[in-house]
Amino acid sequence: MSKVAVITGASRGIGRAIALKLAEEGFTIIINYRSNQEASDAVLKEIENNGGKAKAFQCDVSQFDQVADFIKVVKDEFGSIDLLVNNAGITKDTLLMRMDEKAFDDVIAVNLKGTFNCTKHVSRIMLKQRTGKIVNITSVVGLIGNIGQTNYTASKAGVIGFTKACAKEFALRGITVNAIAPGFIETEMTEDLADKVKENFLSNIPLNRMGKSEEVAHLVAFLASEKANYITGQVINVDGGMVM
Repeated sequence: MSKVAVITGASRGIGRAIALKLAEEGFTIIINYRSNQEASDAVLKEIENNGGKAKAFQCDVSQFDQVADFIKVVKDEFGSIDLLVNNAGITKDTLLMRMDEKAFDDVIAVNLKGTFNCTKHVSRIMLKQRTGKIVNITSVVGLIGNIGQTNYTASKAGVIGFTKACAKEFALRGITVNAIAPGFIETEMTEDLADKVKENFLSNIPLNRMGKSEEVAHLVAFLASEKANYITGQVINVDGGMVM
């Protein structure tokens, strides 16, 4: 029986790449999306066309009760949850002096509280199973900060601390918890950036190129595998040497 992987924010970008890669590795993929059903259906169809198994579920990860219902349905239907990838995230960038309370609260609610909500409900299942893996997608800005992203940076730094605390709490039950910190990755989010902004980013990357979503997905697949059983509480950068 194939292992079951829940991936939040899996309809596009890094989440989509993770879903496709883990499907290749034989996981049954639970695609979570908040609003873009069309994109979610496209990922589902691609996995099935390649011989994989997947199902899509709409759920706003920032809502505690919605997540509880979502995870219960998955557990009831598939019997177990073996991997959780907390990938869902949003940005609402602006300088702190211009940032309103809602822009701060919304980003924290999805990026940090969403990670708590999903981990809280999935961990109960994993603790009973005495096995499981959790991979949290954070960001290099959570390590170094970034102008115009105080809300996003705070959320991603929070995910790093949350990862380490969970790794310590869950270790005795054989559950590993790690974080991946992508750098400047080619996604729909970065496509819209001005050329000058992209050039500025590239000047700080020793490998002198943007990363690909698939390069993050490969690391998720490794951390999800038996090869990574002795790795927990770590934050691994995928950033072309941007932060070292």
